[in-house]
Amino acid sequence: MPESSVPAVRLVAPASVAEALGVEVDEVIALVLEGRLRGRRVGSPAQWRVEESSVADYLDDAAEEARRMALWRQSNAASFPELWGTGAVRNPD
Repeated sequence: MPESSVPAVRLVAPASVAEALGVEVDEVIALVLEGRLRGRRVGSPAQWRVEESSVADYLDDAAEEARRMALWRQSNAASFPELWGTGAVRNPD
């Protein structure tokens, strides 16, 4: 039987995702509905499942957003002389 070139998608329960992220299950479902996590309803009766790879993507995105916000806060606290290298430095390291 030939192997499929499409990788298998691993689906996990929202409770597992909630435990890993340290949030409530309702927050995980909200993240799915917002499109920040990839998930779908499967089975009968339909139950939510979240793509395992989307959790890693979500964490990567959150880390990048935190990094950018830290840089933004640093740039707001810097004076023009600090940024351009001339004049008095307001916040020496």
